[in-house]
Amino acid sequence: MVPAGTNAPRLIGQPVARLEDPPLLRGEGCFAGDVSFPHQLHMRVVRAQVAHGRILSIDTQPARARPGVVAVWTAADVAEVPPIPFRATKVQGLEAYCQPVLARGVVRYVGEPLAVVFANDAYAAEDVADLVVPEIEERPALLDAGEPPREFEPGRDTEPTVIRKGYGDVAAAFAAAAHVIELDLSVGRHSGVPLECRGAVARYDASRDVLEMYGAAKKSHWNRDEMARMLGRSPSTFHLYEGHVGGGFGVRGELYPEDVLVCVAALRLRRPVKWIEDRRENLVATNHSRQQRHRIAAAVDAEGRILGIRDQFFHDQGAYVRTHGARVADMAAGLLLGPYRVPAYEVAGHFRLTNKTPAATYRSPGRYETTFVRERLMDAVAQKVGIDAVEVRRRNLVASAEMPYARPLDALGTDVVLDSGDYAGLLGKALSRAGWDDRKAEVARRRASGEIVGLGLGMFVEKSGLGPSDGVRLTVDPSGCIELVTGAGSVGQGMETALAQICGEALGVDYRRIRVVRGRTDQIEFGNGAHASRVTVMSGSATQIAARAVREKALAAAAEMLQADPADLDLVDGRVVRRGGGARASVGLDEVARHLHPSSRYIGRRPPGLSAEGWFYSDHMNYPYGVHIAQVRLDPGTGMVHVERYLVAYDVGRAVNPMLIDGQIVGGLAQGLGGALYEQFTYDAQGQPLATTFADYLMVTAREMPDTVDVLITEDAPSPLNPLGLKGAGEGGTNAAGAAVAAAVDDALGRPGFVTALPVSPARIVAALATARTGAAS
Repeated sequence: MVPAGTNAPRLIGQPVARLEDPPLLRGEGCFAGDVSFPHQLHMRVVRAQVAHGRILSIDTQPARARPGVVAVWTAADVAEVPPIPFRATKVQGLEAYCQPVLARGVVRYVGEPLAVVFANDAYAAEDVADLVVPEIEERPALLDAGEPPREFEPGRDTEPTVIRKGYGDVAAAFAAAAHVIELDLSVGRHSGVPLECRGAVARYDASRDVLEMYGAAKKSHWNRDEMARMLGRSPSTFHLYEGHVGGGFGVRGELYPEDVLVCVAALRLRRPVKWIEDRRENLVATNHSRQQRHRIAAAVDAEGRILGIRDQFFHDQGAYVRTHGARVADMAAGLLLGPYRVPAYEVAGHFRLTNKTPAATYRSPGRYETTFVRERLMDAVAQKVGIDAVEVRRRNLVASAEMPYARPLDALGTDVVLDSGDYAGLLGKALSRAGWDDRKAEVARRRASGEIVGLGLGMFVEKSGLGPSDGVRLTVDPSGCIELVTGAGSVGQGMETALAQICGEALGVDYRRIRVVRGRTDQIEFGNGAHASRVTVMSGSATQIAARAVREKALAAAAEMLQADPADLDLVDGRVVRRGGGARASVGLDEVARHLHPSSRYIGRRPPGLSAEGWFYSDHMNYPYGVHIAQVRLDPGTGMVHVERYLVAYDVGRAVNPMLIDGQIVGGLAQGLGGALYEQFTYDAQGQPLATTFADYLMVTAREMPDTVDVLITEDAPSPLNPLGLKGAGEGGTNAAGAAVAAAVDDALGRPGFVTALPVSPARIVAALATARTGAAS
């Protein structure tokens, strides 16, 4: 909000151009692959080629003997480095399941690091890695999280924990139900596959006793602190640098074995060390996500109102517990209920390990999966009771008058309190914007002419603004340059622009004058990075607080300089002016900064400098919400699903930059459609991955995107939890894509409940169409 009485232009809510783009458009971006240092070594990882087995030996002698090879390490060479930890979680007892930086005694998935080679150039390192020969005694691979757990190590099995949540009398709800609906639903294994694969470059400066790592992303400060602990260093002597990031999506920027290994090598070998992942490595070694199977049941009354929900699900974590711990399964259990009123609830989430690539978060983690499950359940309720899909949702939505709406649940360690929302109102707006009734009539006409077309929708609640705190530092230097330093991360979402808009409006300056410094742990001591759709909410609120403090400091100093009352002054376009305008004297922010410089004779006993820190604290997340509507056409020959039209309606509380939100939603939709129709990591019976190239792992391209994607951004329910009313926008385009597409495919086939698994299989659709033709002929 613009300070009262100001003449400054409004920036919040405006679709201004991104600050991040010029260097990228000019080819001047700096990604991990662009970073090089003189005399650097190149690291290559030797990876397991079997899914499960006991390591008998690893012969490194042929590799060590090759010219240009500086070192070859196995687990014995890094025995003092502890396993990679996970972030804070309420789920206990997971430490024994963390991943070592190099496999110790046992391999647990294809792609697990067994050894690392360091050579003078990248080509030599890759060639020499082929000379490292492991001898592994294979063991049977566990590939189905629904199978009974097996031994992980003596005394521990492959089910580290069961996540249980619930409230109310579920047994009574089911006993009183007019109808009980039971479904068995599953979501396939897919993940973020960014344009830029992972990379890390480490350098040790012995003259300063400082270790540096380039290529960080997402959680730079947490990664610094944990790697410092693992390496026995003070965080103050360890700096991480972010650079540009060619896609984050939850998988980039986590702490992986390779990040630790390059840092250990830089310290030991006293030379810079560079590692860049290739695409096959990315597909078998970077975090996977999603894979869950739910056995869910709803108790409903005769009118389709929910009395209770019971769910048992199996979460396929892969081979180790990585940095997120059990967060995805925990969010699935805590946030499954979405926008609906559910009087009684019981869930048991079986968090299980398999011999696959370890899993963690991917855009809308735990919500993409459970939105598919919950919305399939709502469609099944509608079918059972004999009402349409829209009406069953209206009857069960939490009303706006009930906000804030507290559920007796927690997720990510915080109580679930839906802070604000008008779910029914947004549903109405979405149906109107999509022309729902006209669309249904058009679909009916096309079906009559022989086309196989359908409509579907899904509703969802997202989460954003994860606390507990965030801070920024804002400084105006004597030249008038305005610098905002933040510990938030930039992964392409436009955070520099959004923060500059918030800062510019509060300070009364053009947002293009603000230089946002991010992704450098040597510039700011604390930061929470970029995850959980939190940056605009948390860092943005901290930015507004800092900007207002600098504004007040500037007005107070300028009042002294102009011999005026601060209440009579305003800050407009970088100058302090007298309210009402005219030709009277004014001073620029640069002059004010010089007036407050430590060497100024006017400084007196005041703290020097025109600067301030801003800190924002939040005990609860906030909850944006939305509606997806899909129109699809099925190809009778191939079973392919063509998404013709799509609408995403999303309430963000308050939009800082609608253009950025629109881009986030459309990009997120592409990833949601990928998981709904194309993307899946599959394995053979021995645990060998079958999707290791883009010939097998099918990603959405421009051709597969709908010709029409309509985005409706609303601001009907500002969050009461922060001064700007903000909610996150990064994951809403992904969340309900699987649910809406599944419902549309059902509608096209005329078979309610047909889609029970994602991605939707063309082979199943062909079989369903063949059955329908056979039935019609008979």
